[in-house]
Amino acid sequence: MCLAVPMKISSIDGFRCTCEAKGIEREVSLFMLQHEDVAVGDHVLVHVGYAIQKVSAGEAAESRALFDEMLAET
Repeated sequence: MCLAVPMKISSIDGFRCTCEAKGIEREVSLFMLQHEDVAVGDHVLVHVGYAIQKVSAGEAAESRALFDEMLAET
């Protein structure tokens, strides 16, 4: 099982992009989504520095809410 974090794309440069989640920015590879239409403002699931799936804003928000809930339980 892997853990992927939903992040919002804030800039794109070729197959590299900058993504943001909760004020944290990361450089992310878009190589695995090279056949997808991705644009600034889109949400992606990020695993070990790679965007592995494009998701809707609603799906990203649901995932973040679940992560927040799990963290609150610890």
